[in-house]
Amino acid sequence: MSFVQVAEVTVDPTRARVYEHGWQSWSPTGSHPLTATAPRPADARRRSMRYRPGAAPPAGAFQGEGVLAIDSGTQIHLFTAADVERAVPSIRATSNGPAVVVAADGQVAVSVVDGDLDRALGAWADDLVHRMGVAPIRPAPTVWCSWYHYFTEVTEADVAENLAAIVDLDLPVDVVQIDDGWQAGIGDWLTLSDRFTSLDAVAGRVRDAGLRAGIWVAPFLVGAGSSTAADQPDWLVAGPDGAPASAGHNWGQDLYGLDVTHPGAADYVRRVFEGLRRTGFDYFKIDFVYAAALPGARHDGRGPLDAYRHGLRVVREAIGADAYLLGCGAPILPSVGLVDAMRVSADVAPSYEPADGDLGGPSQRGATLSTASRAWQHGRFWVNDPDCLLARPAIERREDWARVVERYGGLRASSDRIADLDDWGLDTTRRLLSTVPPPTPFP
Repeated sequence: MSFVQVAEVTVDPTRARVYEHGWQSWSPTGSHPLTATAPRPADARRRSMRYRPGAAPPAGAFQGEGVLAIDSGTQIHLFTAADVERAVPSIRATSNGPAVVVAADGQVAVSVVDGDLDRALGAWADDLVHRMGVAPIRPAPTVWCSWYHYFTEVTEADVAENLAAIVDLDLPVDVVQIDDGWQAGIGDWLTLSDRFTSLDAVAGRVRDAGLRAGIWVAPFLVGAGSSTAADQPDWLVAGPDGAPASAGHNWGQDLYGLDVTHPGAADYVRRVFEGLRRTGFDYFKIDFVYAAALPGARHDGRGPLDAYRHGLRVVREAIGADAYLLGCGAPILPSVGLVDAMRVSADVAPSYEPADGDLGGPSQRGATLSTASRAWQHGRFWVNDPDCLLARPAIERREDWARVVERYGGLRASSDRIADLDDWGLDTTRRLLSTVPPPTPFP
């Protein structure tokens, strides 16, 4: 769809700011001076994985996905998707001297309000969830997550070691969550890696300690090297040339999106999650789920957003209404009402600056930007997850990141090897896991 002008806003260019809302969890979100340049991906692969595919703004333009706001210095001009369940338009703002021209590739609602940006966004969110009939937000459990120490090399012994430490130190952890590394491959969720012999044993050990078992899955992502890609090519979202649509590149391989409108693919997702639930997991972190919303052709002809929301419903039906569901790498507005908690930022990292210069990639700086700029979603859409607390001595600027988690962390998760924490790290971890805010909007 082509872009059509929807408004022209007169501003003081030296004072005006533009708020860009990113497409998915990792897409940078923030408010920028009109004279500044907003974060952009360096190449097509990063765009596929961290931004909205096929929606690159022209040079010099700001672009929000479903939400864009202009703070003129005296008023907030808010441009929002008219119906997030049907379409999330890209909304662009281009400076033209004292005027900002706003255009969109779909239907938007326009409002002008006095006050500050967060209040305007919060009021819009309140109205949206009321119109959608979003259920009350459930409190989040506290979590220990394996990712930021062990990454893909996590083993059963690593989980057992940290479970014992949590119990011995009486840390206020509700869920022990195994992250990426337990599975044979990306897309092969019914087969274990060689570092795990039995998920039943791991989950049983966690439950026997009086805690809940959690697990990471990227249900709509298929690695090119997986058995699923080789055996079921018809399950993949197709690009314009008939080849699988690209979901980026990671784990040393190209990535594709699973077409959850295909009955076989949907049944596979059900079997994966029903099996994990029977095993004893009741906390699920679903990651890279943007892959279900890739542009492309699907089995039943649905559009990307409808297919994505269908995929989330398949997962929810499989795990049950009582399980806790955390979205990550997820299209933000299309997920409203379908998850309990949502990652609202790029991945945090042991370093402050992103290694590749892209604020959509792992870094404390990128995580801080979007966490603060999406604070208005907490307690309205879901529980906000700013990503894990990292408190061991090896973490750069760990005190600064702890302050971000304390201020904006609705879901609180530790991701250190417990034995690596010094006194400050252990005290900070205990304190932040003991003082979780309620699932209501932040002050």
